[in-house]
Amino acid sequence: MNKPLAERLRPEKLSDYLSQQHLIGPNGAIAQQIKQGSIGSLILWGPPGVGKTTLANIIAKESQRPFYTLSAISSGVKDVREIIEKAKKGDGLFTTKNPILFIDEIHRFSKSQQDSLLGAVEKGWVTLIGATTENPSFEVISALLSRCQVYILKPFGKEELIALLHRAMKEDTVLKQKDIKLTETEALLRLSGGDARKLLNIFELLVTSTAGPVEITNQLVLDKVQQNTVLYDKTGEQHYDIVSAFIKSIRGSDPNAAVYWLARMIEGGEDVKFIARRLLILASEDIGNANPTALIMANNTFQAVSTIGFPESRIILSQCVIYLATSAKSNASYMAINQAISLVKKTGNLSVPLPLRNAPTKLMKDIGYGDNYQYAHNYANNFVEADFLPEEIKNTTLYNPGNNQREAAQREFLKKRWKTRYDY
Repeated sequence: MNKPLAERLRPEKLSDYLSQQHLIGPNGAIAQQIKQGSIGSLILWGPPGVGKTTLANIIAKESQRPFYTLSAISSGVKDVREIIEKAKKGDGLFTTKNPILFIDEIHRFSKSQQDSLLGAVEKGWVTLIGATTENPSFEVISALLSRCQVYILKPFGKEELIALLHRAMKEDTVLKQKDIKLTETEALLRLSGGDARKLLNIFELLVTSTAGPVEITNQLVLDKVQQNTVLYDKTGEQHYDIVSAFIKSIRGSDPNAAVYWLARMIEGGEDVKFIARRLLILASEDIGNANPTALIMANNTFQAVSTIGFPESRIILSQCVIYLATSAKSNASYMAINQAISLVKKTGNLSVPLPLRNAPTKLMKDIGYGDNYQYAHNYANNFVEADFLPEEIKNTTLYNPGNNQREAAQREFLKKRWKTRYDY
């Protein structure tokens, strides 16, 4: 059986790799490591079809390392240990240099499976390269994450995808035999969603399903491909569009729409923890102190569905989604931290006022650390008006309570305390 076009065009050396110039360009971190011959364990994080597996293969080839690959879907602790034993002995597959062990979809490894890698990575028996489409902070155990450098791979840009199509027409032995005219690319690019593998699969379908000369137009793409596109592709454009509609429906206090988009994700096979994580973020970003219980509800939902899984988790998710959609809304906390970070970037490392500084030693006390600090509990209503911000930005209001019952009470509380200092 012929290999798919994406497989036939898979680059075998760094110079043929079209994207990720921030990593493999002349000053890129991975290119530098290959050049210096010092490849450390790393995790490649990015959406599907951006070249994670290809890059791992190239790293092994150009650094002249033995290479072995496991899929987290079909491999277990036993498979990992067998590879590690071969690496320690230096026999069979592995020779002089410690091998690269590539684990695809490493986020699917359980905690015990990830634990089985720790010793080998720490002692340098293997150099681990993990590939994941999920945030490693959530899916990779901290002990393993601390031993790996995380590199983010970006979706292909428009120019890179078009260059890939031209390369396919010029270099692929099958496509070179066809008379292909690339007239329009908008629909091709939209349906691929930055996924090079998906782009090439669609392109090959269009070319091979058309007899004689082929003119690629938007209409041809829509006629041949769009009617066969699944309602929900959890790795493509539909994924991001439906998640966006889901979040915006909850933010807009429409439980009917929110539950509908939830159902679309569930029926499309979306990861239950991905949905629950989005609800956790929304509970703080869009509801916040208008209803602090929302964050507790979302966190409990995350814990529950992580334990239970589908199909029962659909009920818990539905309850949480409806609760969040019908809750009072406020983005005041979200805006406050954004403004605070912007202020920090603008003003730099301003000095902590002396009264607020810690004074654990006599020297620190002698030079004024902690002087004139007014302990709030020594005053009426456990409050004393004092300066808690650096002098350069004193009286700057960063938190603006939202227009809802709970935060309105916060605003009145702050007005009474800070009568003249802050703008409430």
